[in-house]
Amino acid sequence: MPHFTYLKPPANGTPITVKNNQLIVPDDPIVPYIEGDGTGPDIWRASVRVFDAAVQKAYRGKRRLAWFEMLAGERAKQQTGEWLPNDTLEAVRAYKIAIKGPLTTPIGGGIRSLNVTLRQVLDLYACVRPVRYFAGTPAPVCHPERMNVMIFRENTEDVYAGIEWAKGTPQAVKIIEFLERELGKRVRPDSGIGIKPMSETGSKRLVRMAIRYALAHGRKTLTVVHKGNIMKFTEGAFRDWGYEVAKTEFRDAVVTEEEVAAGAPREGKLLVNDRIADSVFQQILTRTAEYDVFATPNLNGDYLSDACAAQVGGLGMAPGANIGDEFAFFEATHGTAPKYAGKDVINPSSLILSGVMMLNHLGWPEAARLIETGIEKAIQQRRVTYDLARQMEGATELKTSQFANAIIENM
Repeated sequence: MPHFTYLKPPANGTPITVKNNQLIVPDDPIVPYIEGDGTGPDIWRASVRVFDAAVQKAYRGKRRLAWFEMLAGERAKQQTGEWLPNDTLEAVRAYKIAIKGPLTTPIGGGIRSLNVTLRQVLDLYACVRPVRYFAGTPAPVCHPERMNVMIFRENTEDVYAGIEWAKGTPQAVKIIEFLERELGKRVRPDSGIGIKPMSETGSKRLVRMAIRYALAHGRKTLTVVHKGNIMKFTEGAFRDWGYEVAKTEFRDAVVTEEEVAAGAPREGKLLVNDRIADSVFQQILTRTAEYDVFATPNLNGDYLSDACAAQVGGLGMAPGANIGDEFAFFEATHGTAPKYAGKDVINPSSLILSGVMMLNHLGWPEAARLIETGIEKAIQQRRVTYDLARQMEGATELKTSQFANAIIENM
């Protein structure tokens, strides 16, 4: 185990290990966590009670989670002088999984996104976002129950790679001059410059993970999302590499839409197709039930996951995880909402449902199902937090902590 400068591991609990690329999960795994900034402490206090209650009820005391607090964001800056101490990275590497609330990233300068940094440093190359409807949740569409998708978004490349320079900097000037001098491409001299790398390695491993998930969970369709009609050598390549993975590594288990159109039988196989990004944004509204699993580049996936979440109640109901070959980091998908910090009013469901993903990742589905049942029953009883109560006739508005109580009572 690593030596920590600031962190103190729990006295009890056993580290998760890996053998033959499989997690070996003890009955008392150590789980690092970050409360988060803004409303993070409010939603974490509610969420951890739900997690502990579900594990206790599902396994009657034979299993437990040993929590290990890490530092990142504003609190880390105050205590250590760093936004993301190395201790935190080492803790995730040592214990294999972690969960966190929302973290602050100022817009337009200052620190780089902590979320992006965590993904790149730990090589958490897949942002995994399940979007499904919980009956009774207020939604802006007529049939939110038709939404049940799993989005696999490439997490380390594309325009989020962090390769960019501000207008007028020596680096931007040098690149603009190089483009014109060496490649004959004129860019306005007052431009900021960003680079959009998309690799064969990064694209294929993302699509590979998505296909494995689809096959393991009996999903029917996998859709590769891209803007390859315009960006042919980045997003178009993402599409081509996706099909290559499907047809070379999973040949007996998949069939492409083109092959079906030519007469190939589909029965019992995963259908792999592709859609232009702007078309998908229309069709996820108009033909929702036709979509199942998505594999997308970074930017498109960011947009798509939030747009899908809006159809089933918003980001307050949307969980997420950042997963690589070695480590997994589960997280609330919404922002820090600092004006509500300490007021005990925010919907904790995003973080709680991220915990559901974590429990399933650990191989503890019984506890995960209890939490989902508790949330759905509380919503059907109209015992909900402000964001949902204001849209529901006859609702009982609960505080964050009270909503956690309602979930636990309904398990």
